[in-house]
Amino acid sequence: MFRCLYGLPILAFVAWLEQRRFGPLPSNVVRLSIVAGVFFAADLLSWHHAVDQIGAGLATVLGNLQVLVVPLVAWLVLGERPPRPALAALPVVLLGAILISGVIGTGAYGANPVLGVALGTVTAFAYSGYLLVIRRGGRDLRRPAGPVAISTASTMVVAIAFGIVSGELNPVPYLPAHAWLALVGVTSQSIGYLVISISLPRLPASLVSIILLAQPVATVILAAILPTHEIPSPAQLLGVVLIVGGIAVATVPVGRLRDRARAAIA
Repeated sequence: MFRCLYGLPILAFVAWLEQRRFGPLPSNVVRLSIVAGVFFAADLLSWHHAVDQIGAGLATVLGNLQVLVVPLVAWLVLGERPPRPALAALPVVLLGAILISGVIGTGAYGANPVLGVALGTVTAFAYSGYLLVIRRGGRDLRRPAGPVAISTASTMVVAIAFGIVSGELNPVPYLPAHAWLALVGVTSQSIGYLVISISLPRLPASLVSIILLAQPVATVILAAILPTHEIPSPAQLLGVVLIVGGIAVATVPVGRLRDRARAAIA
């Protein structure tokens, strides 16, 4: 809730500037943005609980399974058959998730790795829903902030409702926790997602795939060296390698990149 609360003013201001220049958003875009916010609330709630159970690094790796989930959902809902590399990567990624859960091997990191994997998988599906809906509602490249601002407000409302029902909402968090929440809101929620919404439609899919792979790898490394000191077991680290490798196989067009490199050298 606080992440969205502190990120919303920046997004709302940019959306207001967009509206002054290009007029109000169509009603269908507003509705889609609200629905996207519900999916994003499910994403954040499940991911935050996954972090509690299995740590920030491993939870983020699992959350990035959305790269494979999106084509599968598009297949089931829209009838768009996913590419063969995505289907081939599924067994590898599933094995990686099993290794991260701690079922195989000993000394698995996390309070409850099995529950953490389950929540991380929910995160991936929820984030996939967010991406599919927000992309459909954000096709106007001139106004990237409007849909993100509306979805952020929707996420905040859902988070408040969930927090009240579950009793997890702390209305007055103490320092330094409150300062960290404000920092996340200003950076990740407002600036981060605004930049993402601006850049993704303008980048080649191959480049996007490579950039997305940096997030889970960087998070695992940072979680290990920062004061959290999250050190996964060897089996879990192997699971990370399998998942990241599977995502790379499914999304990075190696042949196309090789042909471009050869053409550039020639």
